[in-house]
Amino acid sequence: MDVKEIKEYLPHRYPFLLVDRVDSLVLGESIVAYKNVSVNEPYFDGHFPDSPIMPGVLIIEALAQAAGILGFKSVGKKPADGSIYYLVGCDNTRFKRMVVPGDQLQLEAKIVSNRRGIWKFECKASVDGELATAANILCADRPA
Repeated sequence: MDVKEIKEYLPHRYPFLLVDRVDSLVLGESIVAYKNVSVNEPYFDGHFPDSPIMPGVLIIEALAQAAGILGFKSVGKKPADGSIYYLVGCDNTRFKRMVVPGDQLQLEAKIVSNRRGIWKFECKASVDGELATAANILCADRPA
C-alpha cells in the first residue's frame, strides 16, 4: 500500500500520519509497514535538539496505526464507513534501541485476538533488523 491508500484506512494526517508504506498484509493475521524517520519531523526541534531521538510514545502510535490498518482491512471497513480505531491500551512495552533521523522504522503487528471490537495486537518496531520497541497494543473499534 502506498500513502494514498493508507490514508483511506487511517484518519490521521500530517504531522501525525506515522505510516509511510505497507509492505505486506495478511488479512486476519499480520502487517509489515514502514515509517521513514526524517530530521524534519516537528518533534525533533524539542526532543532533543542536539541529539534527536524519536519519542517512544510516537513509536507506539506508529505501531498502533499499523495495527489499525490491519484491523480495518481484515474486517473490510474504512473510517469513511463511520468507524475508528482508538488506542486503548499498551502492555509489556519495552524500548531497546533509540530511533534517530535517517532510520527506517519497520512496524510489525500480529493479531492476537478480537473480541467485541477490542483488538489485541503483538507489535514490534525495528531498525535494520534490530529490535527498537516491543509492545502488546489494544485498540477499540468504535463509531466515529
